[in-house]
Amino acid sequence: MTVKLFVNARCFTPIDPGRPLSGNDQGMIREIPRSAILTQDGRILQIGPEPEVLEAVRHLSPDQEIDCGGHCVIPGFVDPHTHLCFHGLRESEFSMRLEGIPYLEILRRGGGILSSVKRVRAATEEELFKSTQQLAQSALAHGTTTIEIKSGYGLETQAELKMLRVIDRVGRQSPLDVVPTFMGAHAIPEEFAGDSEGFVEMIIHEMLPEVATQGIARFCDVFCEEGVFSIAQSRRILEAARALGFGIKIHADEVHDLGGAGLAASVGALSAEHLLAASDEGLKAMAAAGTIAVLLPATAYSLGKPFARGREMIRLGVPVALATDCNPGSCFCESIPFVFGLAVLGMKLSPEEALTATTLNAAYAVGQAKSCGSLEPGKKADFLILEGQTPAILAYHAGGSPVKAVYKGAERVV
Repeated sequence: MTVKLFVNARCFTPIDPGRPLSGNDQGMIREIPRSAILTQDGRILQIGPEPEVLEAVRHLSPDQEIDCGGHCVIPGFVDPHTHLCFHGLRESEFSMRLEGIPYLEILRRGGGILSSVKRVRAATEEELFKSTQQLAQSALAHGTTTIEIKSGYGLETQAELKMLRVIDRVGRQSPLDVVPTFMGAHAIPEEFAGDSEGFVEMIIHEMLPEVATQGIARFCDVFCEEGVFSIAQSRRILEAARALGFGIKIHADEVHDLGGAGLAASVGALSAEHLLAASDEGLKAMAAAGTIAVLLPATAYSLGKPFARGREMIRLGVPVALATDCNPGSCFCESIPFVFGLAVLGMKLSPEEALTATTLNAAYAVGQAKSCGSLEPGKKADFLILEGQTPAILAYHAGGSPVKAVYKGAERVV
């Protein structure tokens, strides 16, 4: 048994009521100005005002006492939407976008998502692991302690299974808790050009059963968008995935309002992601269903688009989470502090709402809230020490990371 005592902390945490926080509750944060955290074997045993915790410690003999220096302590970040598993950057494509070159022309020149597909298919498993592990370590250094990573650059069964093996290995060989998501329905591969129905049939009857047998992926995601997968196709894929035991997610209404938000609510998706073009009707359906909105402000920033209407979603009662969407095309960003700042300054969330969105609600969005997302007894001792006095430092310190230390299971990993 290993007991650790963290003292002289200024703790800020959402309190888990057994569901994602929404509406006015999203900004409800517990502040303990002079606090202490007692951990046992990597989990929180007690947290509260320092005198109370010290009284409890009299009956124990901590193996180590750590002084947090009076700094702000918050839960470790949970990043609930990433495409971290890829090989090779698309920097030249970014420059083309800045010049105003349309995406179809970028595709014609060999760019776009299909260029990442070619690279992932050609990469060895070891090459893919090294590039994914490097990004995962960077995310950890920025304060992420639990992360979702999607497949989706294989678009054929064996390449998708390879990606999921790599994602699983990153979770086993790094301090991070990794949640793998199967996203074979990310784009239409070249070999199925003009035959999206044929690819949908392949996903349902070949890919999904193989992925289920592999036993790594916990969720299935689909890109429901004009020119990719229609509402009807997305529904078929998600319902087939659910029948095989997968949790379901959906990339919804990123560019056009196809009704993806409403679809997410109707099929019982845990989360709908992007939502830049989602209608009020779709958002109200999500609120009624309890579907979590996973918003990706760094993607809107990178693409020069308006941010998703996070402020309005909170008003409508939709639980809001935030994520990086780290990928080689539309958003090369693994920094939750940067996302936090964009959400506060660009989407007009309060720092307290953004804290909930990057911790507890994000944990719910990947099915991990029983073990992380808030600083409470029984949960993992995953927390960050920041350079400031409040979580607002994450938006105030623009362009940098105010994360001084990262603790995973009470062990300092950064």
